[in-house]
Amino acid sequence: MRLSSGLLVGSAVAGLLSIAAALLAMPAASLQFTLVMLLALLGYVLLERGARRVRWPVAVGIGLLAAVATTRLLWWREQADEAGWLTYGQGVATMAMSEPAREMIDRERLAALGLLLGVVCLAAGALALPSRGRRRGAVTSVLALVLLAWLGLSLGRGSDRQPLLDLAATVWPALLAAVVAIGAFALSGWRADRHWLLPLGLFLLSVAAAHACSELATAWSDWVIATGPPSDAFLEPGMRVNTSADNFPQVSWAVSAAITLAGVGMVAVGASRSSREADAA
Repeated sequence: MRLSSGLLVGSAVAGLLSIAAALLAMPAASLQFTLVMLLALLGYVLLERGARRVRWPVAVGIGLLAAVATTRLLWWREQADEAGWLTYGQGVATMAMSEPAREMIDRERLAALGLLLGVVCLAAGALALPSRGRRRGAVTSVLALVLLAWLGLSLGRGSDRQPLLDLAATVWPALLAAVVAIGAFALSGWRADRHWLLPLGLFLLSVAAAHACSELATAWSDWVIATGPPSDAFLEPGMRVNTSADNFPQVSWAVSAAITLAGVGMVAVGASRSSREADAA
């Protein structure tokens, strides 16, 4: 077995362990396995001979996502040591105190900026592949329009409670990440590998980015309501509280982790295979 193939297998195993840890409400372990998966995937891209056309943009994108995972792990440990409340992934809306909630929203915006940079690099790698003029590229374009409509509806529901411009000013890193991923997905049909791993990976990455944008918008809207003037709908300021004991196992965490990790992995492998097929052609 080649070293690159071994790294790919190790990446897949680490990804499965990350999803399992998320399902069992073990956020620290899940983030650690996520980091291992991304680093192994990075090694695969750097060593894979067929990734010549896409090696560096895809490698940089994966490296940026690994940096985001590292930052999240450090934040989680800081929260566990100092604040006494724990969050995982995009679960900003689970905090009950307004000041920690605002701090976490700012951190999530920073993480979303890292996600945006990573998605831009992955999209650049995918678009560096030559177009093969396949008619089935129209399929990804239509599905991309559906994703854009879903994203717009998600933000529209959030704007019912808060001004849309204020909402966009808060969630713009995650919003741009979703738009870039959807745009790359729309064009990926013409550059798809034989097994269509690249379009499928960009589709999952688009869903993950759109979900992150929706979660951040919900968290910010809840924080504004909680810290604003009291109304008849609220007896006292607060935010929705969701403890891990109430939802064990954490299916939503596991699904979110599975979509994100599978998307990144499929983009990396699909881009490498598309590059190899283009060279062979």
